[in-house]
Amino acid sequence: MNAFDTLRYGKREGIAIVTLCRPEAINAFNVRMRDELAEALSAVRDDAEVRGLLMVGDGERGFCAGADLTEFGSAPSQAIARYVRWARDLWSALAEMPKPTMAAVHGYCFGSGLEIAALCDLRIASQDAVFALPEASLGLIPAAGGTQSLPRIVGLPRAMELALTGRRMTSGEAVRAGFVDWLVPGEQLHVVAEARLRDVASAPAEALALAKRAVNEGADLTLADGLRLERRLAARLR
Repeated sequence: MNAFDTLRYGKREGIAIVTLCRPEAINAFNVRMRDELAEALSAVRDDAEVRGLLMVGDGERGFCAGADLTEFGSAPSQAIARYVRWARDLWSALAEMPKPTMAAVHGYCFGSGLEIAALCDLRIASQDAVFALPEASLGLIPAAGGTQSLPRIVGLPRAMELALTGRRMTSGEAVRAGFVDWLVPGEQLHVVAEARLRDVASAPAEALALAKRAVNEGADLTLADGLRLERRLAARLR
């Protein structure tokens, strides 16, 4: 039985499947979803039976349309509403997950939806997927890691352009930019995503965790320091 209001959490053959489940709002991200996703990520991390995490969106319209702007009306200011939503460090929990993570994206993937996908290790999308960071047009900036994760994936110039203009990036462009790893027909999205993640997660768990750490931590080091990190981590597997 599902214990969440804004998510569905399930496991199948070693893969945890977390579904953003507010389809009436295109799975817009609110405080309740933040808290429930934090619980789900803890469950994924601590469950020895789970070897990988797949994130998907419910409904036909999209993966996640971004922050739920209706919450802004109940706060003294947009800034306070944003602070409440992001105060819990959910994003580090996703970025530092030792198990492989994948976002399966369809339809709208805007704002925090794009940022969630960017914090996953792998991204697969249907051909109707469209990506955008519209925060600047609302007098805000991306605040769920997008200003840091996106440049590391697509490069600084393209990330800067997307953050400043808020324009929509098609699924084809997202593949060419290196943001999306695989593009599939919509009706195949979840089946193919689960199969590919299960294939990735079939490797020894410690090797996957250390490979993730080497890539993520090494990105902020000099080449010499990165090579030393790689040697230290590789020695643990010998």
